[in-house]
Amino acid sequence: MSVITTLELKDRLSELQGSTVTLRGWIRNHRKQKNMGFIDFFDGLCFKNPQVVYDNSIAGFEEIQALRVGSAITVTGTVVPSYKDPTTPEVQASEIILEGDCPEDYPLQPKRHSIEFLREIGYLRPRTRLFQAVFRVRSVASMAIHTYFQDRGYLYVHTPLITGNDAEGAGNTFTVTTLDPKNAGKWDEDFFGKQASLAVTGQLEGETFAMAFSKIYTFGPTFRAENSNTKTHAAEFWMIEPEIAFCDLDQLMDVEEDFLKYLVKTVLEKCPDELAFLDTFAAGAGSPGGSKGKSGLVDKLTALADAKCARITHEEAITILKNSGKDWQFKPEYGQDTAKEHEKYLTEEYFHGPVFVYNWPKDIKAFYMYQNDDEKTVAAVDLLVPGSGELMGGSQRETRLDKLTERMDQLGISKDSLDWYVNLRKFGGCTHAGFGMGFERLLMYLTGVDNIRDVIPYARTPMNCEF
Repeated sequence: MSVITTLELKDRLSELQGSTVTLRGWIRNHRKQKNMGFIDFFDGLCFKNPQVVYDNSIAGFEEIQALRVGSAITVTGTVVPSYKDPTTPEVQASEIILEGDCPEDYPLQPKRHSIEFLREIGYLRPRTRLFQAVFRVRSVASMAIHTYFQDRGYLYVHTPLITGNDAEGAGNTFTVTTLDPKNAGKWDEDFFGKQASLAVTGQLEGETFAMAFSKIYTFGPTFRAENSNTKTHAAEFWMIEPEIAFCDLDQLMDVEEDFLKYLVKTVLEKCPDELAFLDTFAAGAGSPGGSKGKSGLVDKLTALADAKCARITHEEAITILKNSGKDWQFKPEYGQDTAKEHEKYLTEEYFHGPVFVYNWPKDIKAFYMYQNDDEKTVAAVDLLVPGSGELMGGSQRETRLDKLTERMDQLGISKDSLDWYVNLRKFGGCTHAGFGMGFERLLMYLTGVDNIRDVIPYARTPMNCEF
């Protein structure tokens, strides 16, 4: 007899047939008959969980029949062939021991629960099949990010979460202070002797390390105090931000495309059972359990992994949109940002695949982006993908000292507070570029789950800071 996990059982199923094993986990469902019972068992380590079968010959049959959903148990039994699915393990129990009981009013009874209800019990929702799939994909994708960069010689940099600068210049920051509210604003008396906030990006600090290590990446939490209640916004989320020295915009697009395809292929390879479930979940329009149909999630990811990303300028994109004959809710205009409906048309109807849109209007982009010779655009790029829209945003950074400081003056950004960043252009500066990708946006794309609140363990949104 050996204590194993459900993952070991699945991977060694043919080898373990007929063997006696011990499993430890929880009851998801318990179906009882007069002389036997069936337990849907899980330990969180494998999505295809074994069914535990017992009959009235087992010691303590009546006590076992009384075991409730949610209880923690230890099961010892023989691995037997499943008549339903040969790839799903089944265990004929010879002993079932209760490790931790669960009351009758346990919220996760075996019935369909709404996503909204599951958010209210966020500390229990990881036990459901939906969130077991989502957070397994999150874990695999996290590891794939590190593997991609580490295998290619990038340095992993931990940029600060508390900062004295607002790199995006939007002002949507959370203030960090030890001051009593009645003394608010007296920053010279505060802990840092100046105004500080939670970081909205690690990019600027990342650039300093790229000027020393050539290729770096950050991957960690960022914070934005946007009072937005959309499905794609959260106050706390994770960002992936590589920064690459001696790299221009064209080379950056090559990296972005290769990186995204690597992540998608890794998740397709390592999470087939989870994706198969999520495919049916998305087809069920967001109800746990989904429908028997398919949403096209796996097909979408497979197509992206094999696709070649188109590349067009922002001006070319607007021209395509204007010539489409579409009756737009938001009319496309040169010099203006694009809307979700524009991204959807470009990716799903015009190119039928992912597309890079580059050389964006200078007036709608950040101060640190390289200014093109036309003096109207900057070397910025967004990657748009079918079914999601913008997934990555990046740029070649402005390396010319005079151009950078001129732009900072135009936007009223203090050169004194960012003197360390400006000095990078004086002390051995070089062409460099980088991009950012919101991890939760990627997960929404990978899982087909349409709300950012459901791909992060505990969402932080306006008027919500539970758990």
